[in-house]
Amino acid sequence: MKIRKFYTFIEDTMSEAGKPGEPPLRKVAVVAVVENPHAGRFVEDLKPMIEGSEELGSELSRIAVRALDPYRAQSYGKGGIVGLAGEQEHINALLTTTFANPLRDAVGGGKAWISSMTKRGGPGTSIDVPLACKDALYVRSHYDGMTVTLHDAPLPDEIAVIICLANRGRLHARVGGLKIEDVKGQDGLV
Repeated sequence: MKIRKFYTFIEDTMSEAGKPGEPPLRKVAVVAVVENPHAGRFVEDLKPMIEGSEELGSELSRIAVRALDPYRAQSYGKGGIVGLAGEQEHINALLTTTFANPLRDAVGGGKAWISSMTKRGGPGTSIDVPLACKDALYVRSHYDGMTVTLHDAPLPDEIAVIICLANRGRLHARVGGLKIEDVKGQDGLV
């Protein structure tokens, strides 16, 4: 897989509505801008893209965990933008379980599915990558997201592949539901 560039974004939210949060909410997004080998043409078999995504998942996960330091991940999400000469199916081929399992390994496990968002776009396109608790989807405090905007990617024949992590739920979350300290981590829901 040919990589043109990596991005790393770190967002620390120290307070919400004037009330400080402890610890702060850290969200990170890491992006790899890769060549789309199928840009401009239809290809039936996307299996080579799927199989080739494991190494990319490992590399992005390593960068994301490092960027989240000194915190540990409680939430994760994934997403991507395929350039205008590609199909949305191309980015989805890069975000399957083959790509995602290295992320689960890097964050110390993850029973819950990894929420995702994909779309077609060009340089300057924004995407909202969803975040949810990595071990239990019913933890409402962790329903969140991170907006990522790439000013020079993806080009028409590229794909921007994104992983997001967060160290906690929203600051001052108070809409009920399962609490992070009560997670059983058995089935990805509770």
